[in-house]
Amino acid sequence: MKLPVIDLSSRDSLSTAIAIRQACIEYGFFYLVNHGVENELAKAFDQSRSFFSLPMDDKMKLARKEFRGYTPLDPVLGLHGDSKESYYIGPIADTNAKLNQWPSEGLVLLEAGKKLFSLIALSLNLDQHFFEKIGAIDKPSAFLRLLRYPGEMGDHEEICSAHSDTGALTLLITDGVPGLQICRDKSKEPQVWEDVSYMEGAFVVNIGDLMERSTLHRVKRTGKERYSIAFFLDPHPDCVVECIETCCSESSPPRFSPIRSGDYMDERLAITPV
Repeated sequence: MKLPVIDLSSRDSLSTAIAIRQACIEYGFFYLVNHGVENELAKAFDQSRSFFSLPMDDKMKLARKEFRGYTPLDPVLGLHGDSKESYYIGPIADTNAKLNQWPSEGLVLLEAGKKLFSLIALSLNLDQHFFEKIGAIDKPSAFLRLLRYPGEMGDHEEICSAHSDTGALTLLITDGVPGLQICRDKSKEPQVWEDVSYMEGAFVVNIGDLMERSTLHRVKRTGKERYSIAFFLDPHPDCVVECIETCCSESSPPRFSPIRSGDYMDERLAITPV
């Protein structure tokens, strides 16, 4: 299945916003091209492969703490369809601390993500600076996550089990090895899973549950080693998330109470395997 294609370099912001709205309604996912990171992708994957090929003792010296560092394969989670090792970079918080220095492609992705937020605002009939005005993206919570899925075949058909993303926006790039599937109607029985085609140089973007109740997705086991890089962009922790005025009315009031973004993320991450 091919997803809708969004060109981030287009000068027609309104048409692009309309296309994003339609893609999010129909799929919850879309391809993003001309995002500014095209020339950095090969280097990023080379660096990822180099890191994951290190001896385990060396990788564990960078063990994950407070969303920074390495997470090894978990044999227990592997039994339930989550076979991956990862390395977190971020968040961007205190730039003076110089912890986990962000690679240049990460900073470019941050700008691409902010531009997507402005286009999403337009798609919701809001001012393009809406998310900036409410304090969502002036100092967002942003992470890079390098991921490696082993190629060995196992008893479980999945290497990343079915889930919806917790935050607001995810931008994903892969090495071309297939496996990503989406389920557009999670209430349907049996669930219908569709393979997402690879588009070279394009990010696969999806909205998360903080933006809207979002699309289930998973990664199927193919017998091939698979690398991906995920960029998660969420509002500042103090930003209050609530139903926006263009999405509710007296006859259709908000279904959820306002909540701090940070509180919501803490609640979700406390029950979400990483």
